[in-house]
Formats: sequence, structure tokens, C-alpha cells
Amino acid sequence: MSGAIADEITARLTDAFSPTRLDVINDSAHHAGHSGDDGSGESHFTVVIEAAAFAGMSRLARQRAVIAALGDIVGERVHAVAIRAGAPQ
Repeated sequence: MSGAIADEITARLTDAFSPTRLDVINDSAHHAGHSGDDGSGESHFTVVIEAAAFAGMSRLARQRAVIAALGDIVGERVHAVAIRAGAPQ
């Protein structure tokens, strides 16, 4: 079951990149009681995304593009987002 923030992450990344693969994984349970756990159950995520838009981009450029697309979610509404972004093979 996904939550409101996971759904918003999915929507924003789908709109921005039209990915061929997108997995938004809620890792919050693994961080319960740790720094950044706000008790919401939506504080830590891993995003695995594949999109043609990432072709020719460096790893850093891909991560910056994902963070830009997520806007106020990263750092303001969630504590951490791990990003694995690449172009389709």
C-alpha cells in the first residue's frame, strides 16, 4: 500500500520523465526511531527510475534532474531519497 507522498513522487516523476521503469520504494520502516523519522511512515524512500531523458547524462546530472522534479518533497517533506537513475538499455 502506498501513501500520499509515494503517490506524489510517482506522479511527479512520471510527468517529468515518462519513465520506462519507475519503482518508488518506501524504506521508512527500516529507519524507525532514527534521525529523520517523523512518525508519518513516509520519511525515507528509494527511487529506481529508467527514462530516455537520462541518455548521455552523468550520474550526478541524473540525480539532480530527479531532485529538481521532486521539488519540495526532498529535504522538506521527506528526510531522504536514494536515487538510482538510468537510461533504458
